This record gives sequence, C-alpha cells and structure tokens, in this order.
Amino acid sequence: MKLFEYQTKELFVESGIPVPKGKLVDRDTDINTAIGEVGLPCVLKAQVLQAGRGKAGLIQFASTKDEAREKATKIFSSHTNIRRLLIEEKLNIEKEFYLAITINPVLSSILVMASLEGGVDVEDIAKKSPEKIIKEEIDIFKGLLPFQARNVMFGLGLKGNAFKQGLKILSKMFDIFCRYDAELLEINPLVLASDGKLIAADAKLIIDDNSSFRQKRFTLTRDYFESDIEYEASEKSIPYLQFDGTIGLMCAGAGLTNTVYDLINYYGGSVANYLEFGGPNYTRAVQAMELTLKNKPKVILIVTFGTIARADVMAQGIADAIRKLKPNVPIVTAIRGTGEEEADKILRGIGLEPLKDTESAVKKAVELAAGGSAK
Repeated sequence: MKLFEYQTKELFVESGIPVPKGKLVDRDTDINTAIGEVGLPCVLKAQVLQAGRGKAGLIQFASTKDEAREKATKIFSSHTNIRRLLIEEKLNIEKEFYLAITINPVLSSILVMASLEGGVDVEDIAKKSPEKIIKEEIDIFKGLLPFQARNVMFGLGLKGNAFKQGLKILSKMFDIFCRYDAELLEINPLVLASDGKLIAADAKLIIDDNSSFRQKRFTLTRDYFESDIEYEASEKSIPYLQFDGTIGLMCAGAGLTNTVYDLINYYGGSVANYLEFGGPNYTRAVQAMELTLKNKPKVILIVTFGTIARADVMAQGIADAIRKLKPNVPIVTAIRGTGEEEADKILRGIGLEPLKDTESAVKKAVELAAGGSAK
C-alpha cells in the first residue's frame, strides 16, 4: 500500500523529521486561507499516487494568491482523481539529496541508499552515474548501526550541524520503516536549505500488503482508485483494473491474462477491464460479472485454466450470473481444467459455445467487439 505524500509527512512530523510548512486542501477549501497559513511563494502539489508529478504538471509554484488559485483550479481540472492538494512553503534550496530505505531481497537485508543528486529519478542516477549512489546493507537483526549512518552522511558530504541533522533523520526514517513494515521509505529530495537546515521536501512510503493485518492505521479509500468500479472491486477483494477498451476480460492467473491481453491487442481489439477470476474468486462469478458489466464492455471474454479452481464450478457460476444479471452483451468462454466436460455441458445448457483454444476465443471476442458475427 502506497501512502500519499501528506500521509507520509504526517508520520515524519510525529517522528520529528523536518518537513516544509504546509496545508492540505480539497476542491472546496478557501485557497486564500490556506496560503495565509503557509505564506508566499508556495508550492501546490497534487496528492495522487502516480510518479512523475512534476513532469505531468501536477506540481506548480505560485508567487501570489491569484496565481495560486489559478494553478490550483488548473491542477484539479487536469485529473479526474485529484481530490486534495498539499500547499507548502517554497524552500530556499542550497543542495538536494536522495535518501531512501528499502528491502534487498537477494541478501535478505535492509538497504539504505543515498545520492548526491536529489529531485530526479534514482534509476537514472544508477544508470548514468552509479558511483553517485551510496549504499549501506543493514542486518535486519542488528538494525542501523551508528557507523553505517555516519558512512551515509559522509558520503553525502554533509558537515557540522547538517551532518548531525542527517544522522537523526536517517535514524528516525529507519524507525518508521520498521514500525510500518515498509517496502520503501524515500525522501526525494532531501533539501539542505539556505539556513543550513535539512528538510524532507517530498516523501514516499510503501507498506508491505502482507502486513495489512497489523497495519490498521491506513486503509484503502476511494482516493486510492481511479474509478468507482475499481474501488468497489477492492472492497470485495477482487483484483480489477479498468482500461478504456471494449472487451471485458475475466481471466484466471497473471500469465494467462498477459497472454490474452497481448492476443487481444495483436488481433486489433482493446481491453475494457481485467478482472481476476482465478484463486478465491472462481466461485464468485456473479460478483465478477456484475463488476465487469459496470464498465459497459461490448463483449465479455472469460478465459481460465484451472486445476484447484474447478472448471465446472466456474461454469455453474457463470450460468447463475447470466440468469441473474441478464447481460445484454455476448459472452465468449474458454474454460478448461478440472471438471471440463461437465463445464461444457453447463455452458451449452445456457446457449454458450465452450471453446477449447485461447487464441480462437480471443479472435471471436475481438470480432464481436468490432460488430462482427464471429461465426
């Protein structure tokens, strides 16, 4: 689970990591009041989870209240899922650094990474100037040792009070990283301001989903999803991705889904949505089809290959879903695996043709979505 910037900064404030003076606003908030608390010039930062906000125009600077109102309106209107802006004071920057803590799965350790260059993609630094990446492998049983924190700060070239501030920030970051079962905690950029203070100008925290049972402070809300359907699917624990194509895809398994997705594009079709119909969802055909229909596809394509997930159970679920939901779009099926013969009988019983080949099913769905008869 990836947190919004403002949420991570709330943790920073609680832990004593310096952040810019800021105010969180929504579409109905009086910008003048917010700026009165933050001051001018200021930065307006869209609270969305996508990367590259600056390049996408979702981070803007303003010198006057009129300019801030104008840019806030522009940002809110540029993206359907921007519900909040974080308005912050503009910092007087001397230097920018990159500082992060993540997992090293190869060594089963925690990895501290830092760079003399902040505010840019660390992947680009690693590719073009790998010598600028400072790394410290942390033993998960020993934790961050003082000499390792000093190594990082020496590597960043910090001295005097800034060096001491850096040690405290890294120590507090490490505490947050462990306390919240994080996969990644990142400050980019970590700013050395003109007054000599180190400040976390931006922040990112990703919590390991496997620890959600004990990380109750943050829960998924509508803000995390691009559409109401994705949010509804999440509440039902059904993996769902929405696109803008015409074929509603109910598929079981990531590998098969990728293949089907590629085949649809190869034959000139487009995917309206992907819904994971495998795993624990194979008995939930009614809910799965109901969600898929909400995206108004021109055809529904159901492709599965199950062993534990029985084909006959899936087929019976589809039959129940069709009787209940009465979809007004054609349905193409290629359901194979355990109980396949019985599945075929069930599908034929409701007027569907049980196909045995994934590619044939995709071609038929693409033709139907394009308005063909697909015979």
